[in-house]
Amino acid sequence: MELLKGKENQEKQKSLDVAEEAREQSWKHPSFVGELFTGKVNWELLFPFPDQDDTDKKIGDEFVKKLETFLKTNVDADAIDRNSLIPDSVMKGLAELGCFGMKIPKEYGGLGLSQINYNRAIALVASHCGSTAVLLSAHQSIGVPQPLKMFGTPEQKKKYLPLFSKGAVSAFALTEPEVGSDPAKMSTTATPSEDGNHYFINGQKLWCTNGTIADVLVVMAKTPSKIVNGKEKTQITAFIVETKNMPGFEVVHRCSFMGLKGIQNGLLKFHNVKVPKENIIWGLGQGLKLALVTLNTGRLTVPAACTAMAKKSLLIARDWSNKRVQWGQAIGKHEAVTSKISLMAATTFAMESVTWLTSAMADQNKTDIRLEAAMAKLFCTEASWRIADDSVQIRGGRGYETADSLRGRGEEPIPVERFMRDCRINLIIEGTSEVMHLFIAREAMDPHLRRILPMMSGKANLQTMLGTFFHYAFWYPKQWIYFPSGASGKIPSSLKKHICFIGKTSHKLARRLFHAMAIHQQGLEKRQQILFRFVNIGTDLFAMAASCSHAASMLSRNPSDRGPEELADLFCREAAIRIRREFHSQKENDDRMIYKLGRNFLEGKYAWLEDGIVK
Repeated sequence: MELLKGKENQEKQKSLDVAEEAREQSWKHPSFVGELFTGKVNWELLFPFPDQDDTDKKIGDEFVKKLETFLKTNVDADAIDRNSLIPDSVMKGLAELGCFGMKIPKEYGGLGLSQINYNRAIALVASHCGSTAVLLSAHQSIGVPQPLKMFGTPEQKKKYLPLFSKGAVSAFALTEPEVGSDPAKMSTTATPSEDGNHYFINGQKLWCTNGTIADVLVVMAKTPSKIVNGKEKTQITAFIVETKNMPGFEVVHRCSFMGLKGIQNGLLKFHNVKVPKENIIWGLGQGLKLALVTLNTGRLTVPAACTAMAKKSLLIARDWSNKRVQWGQAIGKHEAVTSKISLMAATTFAMESVTWLTSAMADQNKTDIRLEAAMAKLFCTEASWRIADDSVQIRGGRGYETADSLRGRGEEPIPVERFMRDCRINLIIEGTSEVMHLFIAREAMDPHLRRILPMMSGKANLQTMLGTFFHYAFWYPKQWIYFPSGASGKIPSSLKKHICFIGKTSHKLARRLFHAMAIHQQGLEKRQQILFRFVNIGTDLFAMAASCSHAASMLSRNPSDRGPEELADLFCREAAIRIRREFHSQKENDDRMIYKLGRNFLEGKYAWLEDGIVK
């Protein structure tokens, strides 16, 4: 047993080492969320709200208008869901519009859209057909174009980017049948040839969206390990693989899912696929870091799509709540339904605020958005799932009935159940909610860990120890003091109390996180419930701040419309309630009992609960 436990600890440490090595180690630009966890609210990063400039907006307006016309006249979303296939005519039409080259620079034949305009396009598609949105997003957000734009050589860009501008499809192959979020266990290998000019890729990749139809893939594979300071260091490298020109590639199985029936996702096999060394992106051993950096902006299409789906759900809920009469009046006049719609609307406004704030930050490239992007993904996916659930509830039996069935009996074919099925995957793809919590927690603790870890390991010299001591001697007392921020003068009076709350609570969050690190020390990584609560607090604070900034900007352009102010006010009130609840739960909770009972159940101690079912 001790031997087994020791092996498990070794494997766990190896996984942690690989993940830590892949992290971006430095912060070249400020981060609003990063500073939030240290008790500082940098309002200058949020005020004024970074609205899209008129020139870029005009470009986006023109493209989105053409795209909307195409979607209405050529894309039958219900048929795609029913037949589990995006027709060739749709693929061809999307290519002719330039949809496969939206983010590719114009010099390579692409549209060269900004992140905001790209996200506007994906959001529009998502509001109509989730499968088509995922096709385009997987191709450009995490597929070959994005890593090539960021890390490709001039030769790689010249060879491949024009292909995508013409309609070639790409995909990103990382996950394996036995490997989810733990890349240390990756089994796909890339073995160099004797002359060192090629690599032979062997292994399998699972859940590779677009993989079954892709012309070009980014494939992550293990290359020979390096020895660093006497320890073996796992090397994971990114390769460009041409599926039709490199023998040994095979589509083993096309996967079918709860939703997104039209996506081409599958199990891929690589058997001695010969890839020239020139097809390595960024360099040997840079694969995981490439994936993480790519995902910083790649994740932003998910909140954009979720926000659009939430808006569509709101439209459906409002229309139905005004038309459907029960007990003598429209259901929208019953408090139970009105309350749902009110919170759906306020939450959608917050989702929109977070989405366009982070998209603008990506375009401006003045902010380190690794935390902002992760929070946008976490917040919007969780919120959109709740909104999808509420929209089904409001529509009642019609919400649960398929669009085809509604059409078949003469009613308007509103696809609420399809939206719900398509929406669910967003809490899983590009980092599950659980992984997002852990990622954000690790990055939030980074300023402390960089100071504390050298001391805990015994590697700190006297100067470092004194520097750490004086840092906390000044930093910690300041977390008990709050001075009103200048941002309060830039927003409507009804929102000023929320700005004050964000400032005060950031200090409290910083204190409590520091206390938790001091109490649990290295054991804090195991206390995931504690970490998750801190992340939930930070996420709500970020959404509150984005909502206040967005509302202030909209109000300055149209002072007569108080709608944005009202929506932001309601969202912030509800978020503050959640935050207070999370802080309370940090002190009073049943975490240990919950964990103990969970372990007991896994060991079969409550197996009698499973009696009386078909096994």
